[in-house]
Amino acid sequence: MQSATGIPETSAVDVRSALAGVAPRIADDDALTLLEKRVRLELAVIETPLRDWIPERRDEDGRVINDVVIVGAGLSGLSLAFGLMRQGVTRVKVIDAAPTGREGPWLNTARMRTLRSPKNLTGPDLGVPSLTYRAWHEARYGVQSWETLDKIERGDWMAYLVWFRGVVGMEVENGVRLTGIEACDNHLALRVEEAGVERVIACRKVVLATGMDGAGGLNVPAAISGALPRERWTHSGEVVGLDFLSGRAVGVIGAAASSFDWAVAALEAGAASVTVLARSRSLPRTEVLDWSNFAGFLNHFADLDDLSRYRFSRRMFAFRTPPTTEMFERAMRFPACRLVMGARVEVLGMQDERIAVATAAGDFAFDHLLLGTGYSVDLRRRPELRGIVDAVATWSDRFTPPEGEVDGDLLAYPYLGPAFEFQEKTPGQWPLLRDIHIFNSAAVPSLGPVCNGITGLKSGIPRLVAGLCRGLFLQDADLFYRSLDAYDKIHFEPPSAPGKSG
Repeated sequence: MQSATGIPETSAVDVRSALAGVAPRIADDDALTLLEKRVRLELAVIETPLRDWIPERRDEDGRVINDVVIVGAGLSGLSLAFGLMRQGVTRVKVIDAAPTGREGPWLNTARMRTLRSPKNLTGPDLGVPSLTYRAWHEARYGVQSWETLDKIERGDWMAYLVWFRGVVGMEVENGVRLTGIEACDNHLALRVEEAGVERVIACRKVVLATGMDGAGGLNVPAAISGALPRERWTHSGEVVGLDFLSGRAVGVIGAAASSFDWAVAALEAGAASVTVLARSRSLPRTEVLDWSNFAGFLNHFADLDDLSRYRFSRRMFAFRTPPTTEMFERAMRFPACRLVMGARVEVLGMQDERIAVATAAGDFAFDHLLLGTGYSVDLRRRPELRGIVDAVATWSDRFTPPEGEVDGDLLAYPYLGPAFEFQEKTPGQWPLLRDIHIFNSAAVPSLGPVCNGITGLKSGIPRLVAGLCRGLFLQDADLFYRSLDAYDKIHFEPPSAPGKSG
């Protein structure tokens, strides 16, 4: 049932059903119902959604073309879909390869108990108070619970995202994976796979809101992938059960945030011992996203010249993500957990059915390795981009760094336009690249840290929404002019006045 605002009337029971299996606690029916009424009121007050304004287009077979397809229904994808809804863009399709309620990392690869961000940071609400996590948390657990809360539990965060999606009436096609992008005469053809069946989705613009690994893949050191059988190591970005670690000696490579999440998860799964091998002689202590969280930087990084953007990015990338105090202390409370600093890996291989690791701090033997080595940005690793990657301009195509400042990894990032859009390496090679927008870590050197987490979302989403709407409007500018030229709707028709006799 639709309300006067166009937003579906969603009952608390409907929301609770959508959350089944996502979070263990039951929401308060009355409080959630009141919150949902408040959502509808606030959206009506700020004129959401605006009227649909984009002319319908059809493909060569007469099928309606989507104006925007969003690939990824995690935090970024949901935020973008809501932002477009608020601007009257209605032919939006959201797809995600994961099943409902499992989008994003929160219940898959995330292993920390809570989010690392401060609880007061806002997410997909885009400034609507009733749609914030805080409003949902207070409706579900009470005001006092919010006041005493330190960090948001990741299960609760996922439950909130599912509620958000339901209460604003957002539909997501789950179990749909993007496999390729092709250019047609005046639109894009997205090849997708669902339950083993391939089909094509036509759209004018596509946004790749594909998360941590959506710009490349898992970063696995060659010394590990080349020396060990595949079954003897697991990366933090993989979705796996950890029961197989019970009773085993486990080595963790790396000492940033994901490594300590790994350590705790392994120990709680019954590992006999966990040894965290840190290459550095000290743990990272500074979270760079905390520094960057101010409006001037987030809103205007993209306005800097190329040299400034390059230098800012290079410096930001030099920071490592520290573990949370909670996860570090939880790991260290286990007698079976050991942290070894200055343990740069020198030689690694199999010896007598065990993993032998020689480091600058000593030699170790493990049954299994857990990798906290992060992600690499390399568009060539993305199968869905295979058909276009050679046409995409990178930073190395547009910018030459000063002597002594060459960073090959950074120069391999795509050089994006102001709306996160790909640009052509050679003009005329693939003109519709302008309609492919990438909203993940690949965009950081071009647009700043506004697309890889909660911190920058409030700046990145409005920029992307404005860029998408600008492109859609300009493509149809002639049509809008013809509509204006023929416009003859009557808004005033005065009553006939009695005549005067002369």
